[in-house]
Amino acid sequence: MNDSFSEILKSFRTEKNLSQQQLADMLFVERTTIANWESGRRTPDAVLLLQISKCLDIDVNILLETISNTVEVPNIMMVDDESIILKSGMAVIANLLPNASLTGFSSPTEALSFAKSNRVHLAYIDIEMGKLNGLELCRELLKINPRTNVFYLTAYPDYALEAWDTGACGFAVKPLTAEQARNHLTRLKFPIRGLQL
Repeated sequence: MNDSFSEILKSFRTEKNLSQQQLADMLFVERTTIANWESGRRTPDAVLLLQISKCLDIDVNILLETISNTVEVPNIMMVDDESIILKSGMAVIANLLPNASLTGFSSPTEALSFAKSNRVHLAYIDIEMGKLNGLELCRELLKINPRTNVFYLTAYPDYALEAWDTGACGFAVKPLTAEQARNHLTRLKFPIRGLQL
């Protein structure tokens, strides 16, 4: 069976004549969660997989197989209000991880909006960015997905102690170098499937 999890889920849901909202209600999740699964942006955890198999009368092993065969493209975001730093940092990551999906933001609010609808595996964020600083952005990102790996980029090493209290993996003094980024990838709290150096 070569179908992806998203295709299998949508196929079985429509076969049962269930809307995304109806399936969401059965699983006690938001409709957007189902939409994210069916678009391939996210995958459910093991507990939800078991519930899905019961709701749709699918062998759970079929679901597990489709997820284990799914090659996930690592989603990396970089947030910095200085465009020169943002561009240079993104170039470093793009050269180091050409198979990753890389998105840059100069606005923390836009970055949060993106994270709400896309699974972010790794985030590089500046600390001083106006109204919503990087420390607050990190906390918000980890509320959306606690398994996001966050590294701070800062020109102010004085933030190091406060940065550790946010749940981040670490920080680097700007500008980001390939050596720093390689080092960060060895210190991820949460492994990223599909990450190829």
